[in-house]
Amino acid sequence: MMTNIDPDRVPKHVAIVMDGNGRWATGQGLSRVEGHVQGYIALRNIIEAASDLGIEVLTVYAFSTENWRRPEEEVEALMRLFAKAAHQEMENLMQNSVRMMVSGRFHELPKEVQDSLSADIEATKNNTKIIFNLAINYGGRSEIVDAARALARKAAAGEISPEEIDEKTFSQYMYAPELPNPDLLIRTAGEMRISNFLLWEIAYAEFYVTQVLWPDFNKEELINAILDYQGRTRRFGAVVEETKR
Repeated sequence: MMTNIDPDRVPKHVAIVMDGNGRWATGQGLSRVEGHVQGYIALRNIIEAASDLGIEVLTVYAFSTENWRRPEEEVEALMRLFAKAAHQEMENLMQNSVRMMVSGRFHELPKEVQDSLSADIEATKNNTKIIFNLAINYGGRSEIVDAARALARKAAAGEISPEEIDEKTFSQYMYAPELPNPDLLIRTAGEMRISNFLLWEIAYAEFYVTQVLWPDFNKEELINAILDYQGRTRRFGAVVEETKR
């Protein structure tokens, strides 16, 4: 597929709020669970597309800390899907040199999900083409609270003084401190809200909202988002700075 993307200005880190699985399923006369299955298929394709386009990190919002409030049957089906997908995708991740990471309160997930994801994380730790970061049982406020707790414990133990804590220090206690902050945040299904996603990390991210429901989001839609990003001027609080990596 030919594109007008400038390869020198591809966003290094793209984050996506994958919204619209339920609405897609309703529109097709299917169950919400089937919508999530189709969303998983779309995600597989987007990981490959992101890698092909030169994106180095892809973070997706798969399950929030608030999603436990959904109907029990739907939550259980999602957990089974996470475990099954992680198991099935091992070979694909290795073949495409995808490194798997997880952000969120991992220890609260069902053991089957933890085991499947842990196997992927361990097997792919030396892969280098793209980092796929799965935000699961994730909440932006929870991440900030967990970082504050970790720093508070160090301060109480006399290992760090409050005066030493600045933004750089605080960032080191987030779930994935080794990753660069997102350059581009994409939200599907037309919703105009952050939904407690990467609250600390997206301070200077560019937003792109599309009406396309997540199961219909494809490489062409990702290209559209990147082209829109490349048409903007990123200032980072200054007067003018050209869009760049």
